[in-house]
Amino acid sequence: MTMTAKSNLSPSPTETINLLLSDLNLTSQTYDAPRRFLSYARRLHLLINNHLLGEISSMAPIATALTGISVDLAKAVETMSFYREKSKIYVLINCRTMCTALQDRTASIGGWLALLETGVCMSSELRKKVSDLSRDMKLAQFNVTENEERVYCTLQREGQGRPTTKPVQSAMIMDLARGLGIEPSNHTELSEHVKLLKKDLARSTSVSERRILMSLERIVNNWSIQPNFSALSLDFDVEDDSQILPFKNFLCPLTKDVMKDPVVLDSGQTYERTAIDYWFQRCLEDGRDPTCPVTGQVLDSLEQKPNIGLAGAIEEWVNRNVEIQIKSNLKFLSEDPPSAECVERVMDSVYKISEEHPASRYKIRNAGIVVLIIKLIKNRSKSLSSNFKTKALMALLSMAKDEDSKTAMIEEGITKLAVHSLVGSTEKEKENALKLLIEFSSNKDYCAKIASEKGAFLLLSSLAENFEQPTLSNLAEDLLRCLEMMDENVEHLAAAGRFEPLLSRLCEGSEKVQKEMALLLGKMTLTNCSREQIARRSAKVLVEMLHKPEGRCASLQALRNLSCLDDNATILVESSILPAVIDIVLQSPHTDPEQQELAAAIIANIVSNPGHWELAEVDKQGNAMLSAYIISNFVNLLSQVTPQCQASVLQILCGIASSPKVSEQVATQIKSGDGIKTMIKYLEHPETQHRIFTFKLMRIISERSGEDLLLELRRLSKLSLLRDKLQDNQSTNSERSEASCMLSNLPLSEEEVKTILGVAFLKWTVTTLQEQPRVPSGRVSRSMASMSEGLLGLLLHFARSTDTQILGWVKEHHLMTIFREQLSYVSQPRCKQQATLGLRYLSESGRALVAEGESDILPPQGFCSSMVFMCGRAVPEPSTCPIHNAPCERDIQLCLLKSNCIKPLVDLLVDENTDVQIAAVEALSSLIPETFQNYRRSLDELDHLGVAEAVINLFIDVRPGELQEKAIWMVERLLRGESTSQRFALNQSLVRALVEALKHGNADTRKLAQDALTNLKQLSGASGKNSGPIRPWR
Repeated sequence: MTMTAKSNLSPSPTETINLLLSDLNLTSQTYDAPRRFLSYARRLHLLINNHLLGEISSMAPIATALTGISVDLAKAVETMSFYREKSKIYVLINCRTMCTALQDRTASIGGWLALLETGVCMSSELRKKVSDLSRDMKLAQFNVTENEERVYCTLQREGQGRPTTKPVQSAMIMDLARGLGIEPSNHTELSEHVKLLKKDLARSTSVSERRILMSLERIVNNWSIQPNFSALSLDFDVEDDSQILPFKNFLCPLTKDVMKDPVVLDSGQTYERTAIDYWFQRCLEDGRDPTCPVTGQVLDSLEQKPNIGLAGAIEEWVNRNVEIQIKSNLKFLSEDPPSAECVERVMDSVYKISEEHPASRYKIRNAGIVVLIIKLIKNRSKSLSSNFKTKALMALLSMAKDEDSKTAMIEEGITKLAVHSLVGSTEKEKENALKLLIEFSSNKDYCAKIASEKGAFLLLSSLAENFEQPTLSNLAEDLLRCLEMMDENVEHLAAAGRFEPLLSRLCEGSEKVQKEMALLLGKMTLTNCSREQIARRSAKVLVEMLHKPEGRCASLQALRNLSCLDDNATILVESSILPAVIDIVLQSPHTDPEQQELAAAIIANIVSNPGHWELAEVDKQGNAMLSAYIISNFVNLLSQVTPQCQASVLQILCGIASSPKVSEQVATQIKSGDGIKTMIKYLEHPETQHRIFTFKLMRIISERSGEDLLLELRRLSKLSLLRDKLQDNQSTNSERSEASCMLSNLPLSEEEVKTILGVAFLKWTVTTLQEQPRVPSGRVSRSMASMSEGLLGLLLHFARSTDTQILGWVKEHHLMTIFREQLSYVSQPRCKQQATLGLRYLSESGRALVAEGESDILPPQGFCSSMVFMCGRAVPEPSTCPIHNAPCERDIQLCLLKSNCIKPLVDLLVDENTDVQIAAVEALSSLIPETFQNYRRSLDELDHLGVAEAVINLFIDVRPGELQEKAIWMVERLLRGESTSQRFALNQSLVRALVEALKHGNADTRKLAQDALTNLKQLSGASGKNSGPIRPWR
């Protein structure tokens, strides 16, 4: 029962085979492989049903063979279903795989039949039929057709994502259409097949299959586009019947365009030569024989024979249509005004005719279209769009390949129009303009025409340096290289910042060329960056030219231009320029005045700032620029040279004197003989440059030899000259500022302060100082800074005086307030130092005045004193200053406290400049009483104002030197106050600083440090001795 039930549930192998064979579509198939398999299937079906069914149905051992047949047959049926149910393109994509699968299944079934033959007892006739079928199925060969193979290979290449050209795509469509059994022109059916493939691949995960689908969709869409039979049409109305449409055989089957070079293959089909070459190359790359795309015929030869007859017919058709188009173009360009839309299409037409039919360019030229285009651009440049200009330039660029057209363009001013387009609004317009100019630059005369256009080199250089637009940059660079080949363009290129042509000729050219380039360099206006670039390349060559008389003057002019940049001084000195120019200025007995002036100007520029020149040897004897020999020669030279050279010599002496190493030496050389007298004469020289450099030089001398200069000025009665120059608004700022510094450096007597300067001058100085512009730090000009410095120095003449009358003027003009205000906004260290010094002088004068009047400040005596006892209290004393112990009124008495000067001075203790800090300490030191009277009150007030803490912190941080010596003096006196010493007694930083001063300071410093430690009761810790009481006042 169990076996019977089981057999009812599942069919026997024989039944399964019959069912599978019944499922097969036994009708004819399109593809060869399934057709052949169906033939074997019919024989198997006939054999099993008619001959073997009765023989094997009861033989259980044969079940294995039948089961094997049924399994392989089921797989074959599945493969056959793909042929029946999938799209044809899907079958072509997988034809190899499916064909191989059917062959494998057929051979396997043949093997099972052989096993069945040996295991069944059958008649000889039946055995022969089984054996024959087994043998045939095992030896069966399933192959795809040649056309299927071509399509398969092509599609697999598409699956690799390779780019394909239009001709190759067209040939692929023809092969695919043959594989599908349809006409290539049947676009609708082709599209339907692609849609079916897309449905089949909806769930495909294969990248290759996806690529094939996308490629086929694109190719079929492109193939469906109808050919443009009116390829030369302007797309606007022309005369009826003017356009002659091409015959169908004029069109290449692969490109669908009118052929230019038709060739015939062995198949008899005609193609465009380049198109069929693409297809042949693709066939060879795919490893298959080249075929004729239209017929699919395999070609034995790749020979391509020109189709002369067809080519002639096409040429005649093209010429006729070109003439029609030129006529239409001329008509629309001649309209007034022309239609903007139409003229843009005209430009497209002209460009297309010129590019596709170069032999017809002369027709465009002879029709006058080139001239009309240029005139249209010239006359309507403002109203024309950038897009039109771009297309017009592109058309002209194409026409420029015709030499006669080129000549016509030049005559009409095309170079000017192209240069103007370099500032166009679009990158494409600039690009076409550059390409057009490059086309013209191959001719020397045309190149000169480009160079003559205003602004051409500047625009080209700007474009070449704009690396954000590399295409334009490269084109501009190419054009500039062409222009650089002409010697006439060197100057224009240099003016636009392109110095390479000039420098290469200067460094590598003949002596004549070098001289020309040096002269050119000497007269050019250069930027600082350009000067440095040129100096690095050409300095040595120019210095070598100084040794040759022919090129000396030109070289001097170039070197003078380069020396105007301060940074070039080092480059020129390292090129050994100084010996050569010094020899021209000092040593040459018959030096040309012009050359001497140029050489002196170069030296003056080099020495205007400190640098390598200070130590450079300048002659064969090894004398340095700062040597006494050179200095004395320049001083003596003043009376022997031209006025222009005199100005340069004075500038040279100023530069040398400005060097800290020899300023004293320069002063000594000028003092010797009548040097100062000679210099004073130049203070009144009619030439401004002479006066400026003389004032500057005398200001430097006044810092070193003020007394000698003062004596000579007194002798010549020229002191008032400085005062008058300072007050002369017609003089230059430089002269006035140098005069103010010079006058402030002179050690004037109090009588001279009163007579030469006087109260009116004091008032003028205060007013001028207050009117000086107050600008942020770091933005003060040199002359402005010098003026402020000089004015403050002049006020110091009055501040340091002890004359009663002068002190009256000081109080009247509130000099203490003036000095204090300067501290709040002056950024120059020297000015802050002078203002601080002025406060110190006035504070010391104020203290002296109080000391002289102390006898007048006495307690009540006589009758009034008796009233104290009777009334129980004294008469109220007037309010006294805690510093001076006397009444001090603000601005009237010279008191730092009442004038609110202490806080600004304390702030200066942390200034970055040491000289300012020293001046601040000295000014604050003037607040320390010299007597014991009111000492405690003074120190308490200074402590309350933060003076003690600020000075002590300064002393802790300062290094050994003058500032430490000044600070420790004040620290020691501040620590004499009991409250101050107690507050800082435990300050270990102060103690350590005092100990260091005690160990390493000079005698005065050590003494002050010892006294300070004693006041702090820390001396035992520093010296090992018991500390004593606070040092009493002596």
